[in-house]
Amino acid sequence: MQRLFISDLHLDSSTSPQFLRFAECLDLESSRVEEIYILGDLVEMWIGDDNDDPFATALVNAIKRANSQCAVFLMHGNRDFLFGEQFARHTGVRLLPEIHQPEPGLLLCHGDELCVDDTAYQKLRLQLRSSAWQSEFLARPLTERRAFGNDLRKRSMQENANKAESIMDANPQAIAQLIDKHEVKVLIHGHTHRPEFSLTDRQQRRVVLGAWERCGWLCRQQDQRFSLECFSLARRYGT
Repeated sequence: MQRLFISDLHLDSSTSPQFLRFAECLDLESSRVEEIYILGDLVEMWIGDDNDDPFATALVNAIKRANSQCAVFLMHGNRDFLFGEQFARHTGVRLLPEIHQPEPGLLLCHGDELCVDDTAYQKLRLQLRSSAWQSEFLARPLTERRAFGNDLRKRSMQENANKAESIMDANPQAIAQLIDKHEVKVLIHGHTHRPEFSLTDRQQRRVVLGAWERCGWLCRQQDQRFSLECFSLARRYGT
């Protein structure tokens, strides 16, 4: 089995280096691997599947091309929890639950559920993931949703600037509990923007995907081998 895992691209423009490398990565890797997993925060903000701006169209087309070559899976993050069934139909992507096991021993999640010390965020997360809030929000006009999304991004940046780094990281006890509950040998997640390939005390592997900021990050699975890779965003992917 050959799989690719990425997360935390925070895409918001079809002309950004991040989007260009993302599209190139999908085009190239979809002919090499059997499955591609996007583990949340693919975009900076998703305001609904009826989003009609050029960026949304380019995003749909890029994923649709890849999905014609291999299976593409998408998990919600804290920025793109409103990806829905319409987006899945248009792209062919398969939406995943918050916790997913592609095979026994391998566990995937976005990672924000592990940051339990950030109680303010966890409270907001509970609200934004509720079906009642999402139904009410999606009933609003696109212009109003865009304004809300921009305001939420600004508030998040301001609040995070005043939080201790440890509060925004994954809690070690929460990680251990998740691993024990699902009998995990390999845990892969993103969210924290702290790329890492490590072993627990009991020799379970934990792979933390990096954000696509100074470089792009991915985890590659080849049968039972996992590797964490980074690549330049300044030049064409694969060169």
